[in-house]
Amino acid sequence: MAAKRNHARDERLEEGRPEPKLAAVPGKASVAASLDLDRVIHERVRLAIVSALAVNDVLTFNDLKRLLGATDGNLSVHARKLEDAGYLSCRKGFDGRVPRTEYRLTAAGRQALERYLNHMEGLIRTTRQG
Repeated sequence: MAAKRNHARDERLEEGRPEPKLAAVPGKASVAASLDLDRVIHERVRLAIVSALAVNDVLTFNDLKRLLGATDGNLSVHARKLEDAGYLSCRKGFDGRVPRTEYRLTAAGRQALERYLNHMEGLIRTTRQG
């Protein structure tokens, strides 16, 4: 694969075409920095969960399920991943005889979301300036 890339690069240089670039995050020298996103939050459903909890103090499992249009299994898996990362807290209890699961964004989750948003804003700014 590297040989193919080098061959393609050599052809571009011979033809005077510029080397393709990836956007870089301002303040970071390496192109890899633009790809250095928090993979826990970056996944679509997990980003939606964290975003919903950033603007709501607490949401139940059913609230999140309704908001996201997710299935029970899908929401459970993604919420567990966020919980394991320390981004969500989960409280299980009962409302009468009905089980009730509540989620809250932790301080670490709020900081991770803020870092993620800053990173994405930096990528957008750099790409637009590019």
